[in-house]
Amino acid sequence: MGKPTGFLETPRRGPGYRPVPVRLRDWREVYEAQDDAEVAAQAGRCMDCGIPFCTQGCPLGNPIPTFNDAIFRQHWDHAADALLRTNNFPEFTGRLCPAPCESACVLNIVDASVTIERIEYEVAEHAFAEGLSVRAPDVDDSGQRVAVVGSGPAGLATAAQLRAVGHAVEVFERADAIGGLLRYGIPEFKMEKSVLDRRLAVMRDSGVVFHVNASVGEGELAELRRSFDAVVLALGSTTPRRIDVPGADLEGVMAAMTYLEAANRAVRDAVPSRFDACGKNVVILGGGDTGADCLGTAHRQGAASVTQIEILGRPPNERPDDQPWPTMARIFKSAPAHDEGGDRRFSTETLEFRGPGHVTEIVLRDHANDDTVSAPADLVLIAAGFIGPELAGLGPEVSSQLTPRNTLSVNPSWCLESLGGASPVFACGDAVRGQSLIVWAIAEGRSAAASVDAHLRGGVTALPAPLEPYAVSW
Repeated sequence: MGKPTGFLETPRRGPGYRPVPVRLRDWREVYEAQDDAEVAAQAGRCMDCGIPFCTQGCPLGNPIPTFNDAIFRQHWDHAADALLRTNNFPEFTGRLCPAPCESACVLNIVDASVTIERIEYEVAEHAFAEGLSVRAPDVDDSGQRVAVVGSGPAGLATAAQLRAVGHAVEVFERADAIGGLLRYGIPEFKMEKSVLDRRLAVMRDSGVVFHVNASVGEGELAELRRSFDAVVLALGSTTPRRIDVPGADLEGVMAAMTYLEAANRAVRDAVPSRFDACGKNVVILGGGDTGADCLGTAHRQGAASVTQIEILGRPPNERPDDQPWPTMARIFKSAPAHDEGGDRRFSTETLEFRGPGHVTEIVLRDHANDDTVSAPADLVLIAAGFIGPELAGLGPEVSSQLTPRNTLSVNPSWCLESLGGASPVFACGDAVRGQSLIVWAIAEGRSAAASVDAHLRGGVTALPAPLEPYAVSW
């Protein structure tokens, strides 16, 4: 390593946040910039630990000590080359990943881990700013065509990898813009959509073709199988989990993603959201990242009050820096949105929603105090996760291919084996894994791409496959 004693001399320091009163007035990303010298000093904290558990903790297997050493020496080009070999979209993961690599960092045993996520962000931003290559070089066309259904991180990673080895790739997205949850699920203050659009421009330039407003049902899937040499389903896990209590069908009670999609569209179009929280008492059911996204969004829309409710108990320590993952402290880590206001309640169960057509009140059971309480609620956002992909429109052959976890069943080559005739159908991402992290989606997309390429080339591929599907899937 460039500085073997760096971890002894330099304390962990991530980027600062823009002041709360300032950032609540806009939708820009919340972090302030770090200068290159400070980033290099943070990279210099990487230990010569012998076994890089950080790399093992990363689903993509990113060569973290390698790019940390390059950044310490200010060799941004070497760092970008190393990182982009394993991660198609470090500008996404550097903003949105909960960083299991940092939890696996050896330094984390006795001190705060290296700021790996932020260093990854800096590598990506320097690569774009300095005109470094941010995609694989062009190769000769293979003459094979692949259709990818879904344009979230798994679908985009699949498309990028397959195009990198010369296959003609077309991506089909049912929404009016490419990106999946990156586009309409992630708030602008966590990742500005210009970052996504910048990457999509790179992919278009490489030859990937995107189709929007392109819903794929049973008939369309059959046509894709006739027209393409392989089809990849990267559908995501988009069926929201409901909370079945009295009043759940009242107006104003909705899935968190319905609210976030409307908010993202409103920011894009510079108009009020159709579910605007301005002046309302907002209750968020769910203590995870999606709940925090709703919290920050509601504050920026001018909510009168915001309460985030979690059914599990308060963790022993909400600070993530000195806790190994996975612990309750990591699961319930405080996001920047929690610094912006609102009430956070633990050990609280939802009993009922009340109102004369539109919700006006929520009834809760506070298990910590053994008490039943009610609170005003004009807008209730259910951030309780998802229960699986939406498959009904794809026909019985596909919708019957489910695991006990309600995800698509694939073989070790990411293929749906039971579909006969025409071109094979592969699947990856949350549709196979279940609701998970962006870094897992990218890793699954890369792995599925390797299997598709091997199929098209008679069993041989040069593409890396960081993962195998969950064993329960096959």
